[in-house]
Amino acid sequence: MLSRVPASLFWSALWALLLGTALLMRPPLPMDETRYLAVAWDMWLSDNYLVPHLNGETYSHKPPLLFWLMNLGWGVFGVHDWWPRLVAPLFGLGCLFLTRRLARELWPSADRVHDLAPLVLLGCGFWTLFTTLTMFDTILAFCTLLGLIGIVSAWRRGGIAGFIILGLAIGLGALTKGPAILLHLLPIALSAPYWAGKLAGAPSAPLYGWGRWYLGVFAALFIGVAIGLVWAIPAGIAGGEEYRNAIFWGQTAGRMVKSFAHQREWWWYLAVMPGLIVPWLVWPPLWRSLRHLKSADWLDGGLRFCLIWFGFAFIVFSLISGKQLHYLLPEFPALVLVMTYSLLRLPWAEGKKLDQMVPGLLIIIIGAALCAAPYAPLSRKPEWLPLVENGWGLAVIAIGLWISFVRSTTPELAVRRLMLAPVIIVLAVHLAARPVLSSVYDLEPLALQLKDWEDQGIPLANFGKYHGQFNFLGRLTKPVVPIGHKPGQQEAFLTSSSNGRIVAYYRNVPDHATPVKTYKFRQNTVVIWEARDLIADPHLGDKR
Repeated sequence: MLSRVPASLFWSALWALLLGTALLMRPPLPMDETRYLAVAWDMWLSDNYLVPHLNGETYSHKPPLLFWLMNLGWGVFGVHDWWPRLVAPLFGLGCLFLTRRLARELWPSADRVHDLAPLVLLGCGFWTLFTTLTMFDTILAFCTLLGLIGIVSAWRRGGIAGFIILGLAIGLGALTKGPAILLHLLPIALSAPYWAGKLAGAPSAPLYGWGRWYLGVFAALFIGVAIGLVWAIPAGIAGGEEYRNAIFWGQTAGRMVKSFAHQREWWWYLAVMPGLIVPWLVWPPLWRSLRHLKSADWLDGGLRFCLIWFGFAFIVFSLISGKQLHYLLPEFPALVLVMTYSLLRLPWAEGKKLDQMVPGLLIIIIGAALCAAPYAPLSRKPEWLPLVENGWGLAVIAIGLWISFVRSTTPELAVRRLMLAPVIIVLAVHLAARPVLSSVYDLEPLALQLKDWEDQGIPLANFGKYHGQFNFLGRLTKPVVPIGHKPGQQEAFLTSSSNGRIVAYYRNVPDHATPVKTYKFRQNTVVIWEARDLIADPHLGDKR
């Protein structure tokens, strides 16, 4: 039955199932998702679409494309929380289709690679989860794939159309996450002499000469930079000197030289990357296929293309001080294309039991761990752990047993069965964690309480650094004043707002004062104090 479903329909249905479950089971996650929703909400309230703001202050950490798209949907559908959470995942779905298109450009006659590569991509555990999140890197991956398709198209067909596509991809990528898009695209465009002439069915040299090729690359770069500057120049002027310095230099240079956050050792990606491509990492046919590639196979232009694409970004990101798992998301399709191409060149050996038993056993272990989660013998067991609905782990165990003992007659069928595992795992985790997410990760009840106080004219403050986590969830229309983060903030708020409410976060709540309300959040307790409580005890917010 699995083999009869068209590939594009199969991965689209799985994507829809993943996203639908995530939207129903999981609230917007603090602090990233709630922060991006808050920036879009500030844009909507202020009607200022040029300079993004967070809680009334300019927000220079990300360009505006994601926020524009969120506001575009609100303009069409009205203000809801489902549309902004749909934007980035829609680009994730687009990545699956663009991966198939890129495979067709690299290997025009390899129909099986075209159809199988998106399934392998959706079956990478990290991608499976990440495609449900509201983050910038999925959009950046889409722009990367679009630009790479433009590069290969320009080589195969000549003309300017491919370079125009490349330029548009650079521009959209710049509006998504700044100059980082160049790291994903320019190495491929500039290294064309190494890979392009080796593409199957492609000309061995540029149709119009190398001079015109690099002129086209420069023209595409010019188009992309121009698109970015059409926004950045007026935004820099309107946002002021500090904002201008941040968007043109500070953020990019800071992350490259000495990251403001997420500083990790150079080998960190080497350590974590294998776990991100489970279950393929433990699938014996994949390793056999890579081992059986001959030296002549590595002369293939498509493989060279993918190795440059992944290798250059991997090395550069390893050398940069700031590292996050999702920074390499645009390179996942490169790994997938190499894996799929090599897998389909290996004669299929149906009789090897370990081919299914090894990944099946890993999946069974994951399911068993989910079943046992509430009873884990931890020295510091989180309070929310008993809330996990561990029965969903049985579904993971069932898919593991199915993969282990049901033989696959073709690689296509084997891939379809194995890629269901991370999909089922992500679904099971969402369903199992639903009580946890609603009780200790959902900030909407607190945000709505703050909105009620705002409507009564009561000033609001947040003790410590504020990430905008309540602004959209409560549809707040006034900034929440951050206090206690810089000298003089607390005194100024208490002097001007003696009837205010202050949000503070504690591991252990002080027992010598009575809060207005308390809420659970992760391992902490969120406490709402009246301003008079801090006037009586100015250090109350420090006792956390």
